[in-house]
Amino acid sequence: MLKKTVDIILPVYNSKKYILATIKSIIRQNYKSWNLLIIDDCSNDGTYEILKNIQRNHINDNKIFLYRHNINKGQAEARNLGLNKSKSTFIAFIDSDDIWGKNKLRNQIKFMKNNNYNFTYSDYISVKNINNQKLITVPKSYDYNSFVRNTSIGTSTMIIKRNVVNNISFPPIRLCEDFYFKCLILKKTKAYKCLSVLSYYKIRNNSLQNNRMKVLSAVWGINKNLNKMNFVNNLLSLIFITYNSLKKYGFR
Repeated sequence: MLKKTVDIILPVYNSKKYILATIKSIIRQNYKSWNLLIIDDCSNDGTYEILKNIQRNHINDNKIFLYRHNINKGQAEARNLGLNKSKSTFIAFIDSDDIWGKNKLRNQIKFMKNNNYNFTYSDYISVKNINNQKLITVPKSYDYNSFVRNTSIGTSTMIIKRNVVNNISFPPIRLCEDFYFKCLILKKTKAYKCLSVLSYYKIRNNSLQNNRMKVLSAVWGINKNLNKMNFVNNLLSLIFITYNSLKKYGFR
């Protein structure tokens, strides 16, 4: 793998309906100094065969790298494998049903370099179906204390400098693993919004993240056991997270 400016980590599990559009949005970037690290988490619906064809069709580019778990381990372990393989200055994340605008990498990396920022993100458009789309406008900056009350940093919008990530990894849990990862990063550095809509976030009806009660229960456990919050701060965290989630998405 040749070192590029940014490594893109893409965990995949049973996403044959969406994965081609996701990868096309990466290939069409007008910023070309990237590697794509795809980690298939033991898909069994034909997704892996699609991924192998994509890699084979772009073999001469030497930019798309495919890895596979022999058993399903969850998104956290898939992303951690990507982190272990990454060598570039910046690390970007995208989920297997999300799409980037073609200027995403160029605009965001330029924004980071110009301002010497370690961690950036952007607004995004949530997509439930072709007729149900909504612009999600997020705060201009975050630190740890603001993030645990408004968790609006979309994982597929964020880019982080590798030297900030260092040895930080995603915890081995199945839900909200990205919430705790962001907490750990934000304990080290602030995050800033790149003022462009750069990503489209697909809301799947069967997504774990689409079940609010499960999400809140997972966040409660993370705050209590990993963030070491007391009862009052944990309760306030969940109240504010719920409020901000309803502001973003309503009851859909």
